[in-house]
This record gives sequence, C-alpha cells and structure tokens, in this order.
Amino acid sequence: IANLSWTVAYDTMYAMVDRDDDLKIGVKSTAILFADADTLMIGILHAITLFCLILLGSELALNAFYYIGLLAAASWMAYVHWLIKARDRAGSFAGFINSHWVGFAVLVGLIAAYW
Repeated sequence: IANLSWTVAYDTMYAMVDRDDDLKIGVKSTAILFADADTLMIGILHAITLFCLILLGSELALNAFYYIGLLAAASWMAYVHWLIKARDRAGSFAGFINSHWVGFAVLVGLIAAYW
C-alpha cells in the first residue's frame, strides 16, 4: 500500500505537467480525475505512504535510524508540495523529479537500521 500510494502521488505530479494536452486529446490521468483537488490528493497519498511505512517499522521493530529516514522522507514530501503548490508545468515537473529523494531517504533509513 505504501508503494502504491507513493507511486500514484508522484505519477499524478507528472500527469499535472501534461494535463492541458491530455484534456485536448482525451487521455485519462489521475491529474484529470483529481481535478482541483490534485495537490490535496497528493498530500493524502503521501500521508498514507508515511502511515504505512511507520506501521512497517513498528512491525519489524526497526530502530531510530529508520524513523530518521522517514522524517527525511516527510521533509522531502513537504518540499515537493511547496514545488507543486502553483499547479503549473514547471513546478509539477520539479516535484516529480524531486520525488526520488523520498525513496532515497527511506532506503538510507532502512539500510542504517539494519547496519
């Protein structure tokens, strides 16, 4: 669920870049589906991602390094939301491009927790 919600979030940012073109040619996307609530839905999807990752860390009894990684991931998510707040092409693409840092932060936290 964490992976799916995170993927839909960053894919929606990418779809926001092409929303106008997609509307003209009839392509369906989550950016069109979510319409004016796109940034809200991305926020909800990010919250679901973090919640699931916290549950995972608890279930696996991971140490503080994992949660520090999650804190870093949450910080990147906040930065991405700042980038997409105007809902324009450039900001949406920058948000999409910067989304990989979320996964990197989780990965580093997970590696550090097991190290």
